[in-house]
Amino acid sequence: MSIKQLRDDNNGKLPAYAWPGSPIVYYSKAGNTYCSSCASQTKADPPIVAYDIRWEGRPVICDGCSAEIESAYGDSEEEN
Repeated sequence: MSIKQLRDDNNGKLPAYAWPGSPIVYYSKAGNTYCSSCASQTKADPPIVAYDIRWEGRPVICDGCSAEIESAYGDSEEEN
């Protein structure tokens, strides 16, 4: 689904989670990482061009607000 479709389906905002509750992280054209709140800002510059569902891995930090974006299943390396 495109970024435009995500916005259109959610009243202009980008969703924070994909069903059944997996976090979504957004990426700008410059390669910055954003949470849904920062990515939803209409004046996001550079523009958001991609997104990914955070299934597993260490948390990533939003370049807009410094919020931690967790993964759905955590860091698989911590278990080993």
